[in-house]
Order: sequence, then C-alpha cells, then structure tokens
Amino acid sequence: MAEILDFNSFRDPTKMDKEELLAYLEQLKEQIAALDEREPKNMNSEAYEEWGEQHEELEDLVDEVLDLLDEM
Repeated sequence: MAEILDFNSFRDPTKMDKEELLAYLEQLKEQIAALDEREPKNMNSEAYEEWGEQHEELEDLVDEVLDLLDEM
C-alpha cells in the first residue's frame, strides 16, 4: 500500500499556534476518513494489521493535538 507523505506532519505540533493546530487537526481527520475508506475486509490479514497501526498512529496524533488545544 503506497502512502503519500505529507510534510506538514513532520512539523512539531508543540510549536504550532492555535490556527495551525486546528488546520492540522482537520488534516488528520481527513486522513483518518480516507484510511477508513480503504479498510481491508479480512481482519486476519497483514494488510489489516498495517491498516490498524496507521489508524492508531493518526488517532494518537489527534489526541495530542486536542490536548495541546486544551492547554491553550
């Protein structure tokens, strides 16, 4: 499964202002939605495991951004 790199995701969220965090949060949610559309049907496959790991990483980033927004 080829993945397109988004160079904005390499930025440090702790150094973003509120507007940047909100935009980043929107990007993350769009990436999760796109990933959900490609969910493998076979839950016992390697592809599903990789999909699940990617999904979890994105959800962790969403949580981090939400925490940072709460701290503002």
